[in-house]
Amino acid sequence: MKYMGPKKKNPIVRRLKLIEGQVRGLQKMIERDTYCIDVITQTSAVKQALSNVEDLLLENHLSGCIIHQIQSGQTEKAKGEILKVYTLKRK
Repeated sequence: MKYMGPKKKNPIVRRLKLIEGQVRGLQKMIERDTYCIDVITQTSAVKQALSNVEDLLLENHLSGCIIHQIQSGQTEKAKGEILKVYTLKRK
């Protein structure tokens, strides 16, 4: 089964490129001795952006891969993956 088509992949790649730019900006902030609270504010924004990417990936996985597994009789595998994702998201 194909993981993601361009319709779902492109927005995620676009978000990751934005995050990449944010991380580069963080590096420059550190190099310029930017005030710590300003840097922490930006690191929080990067964490939230990554969390949003995780949410998109999770939505894609549940609505595509997991449904396919259940329909093809791989219910134990689907259940295991749902529990694994649940555990990862709680960290």
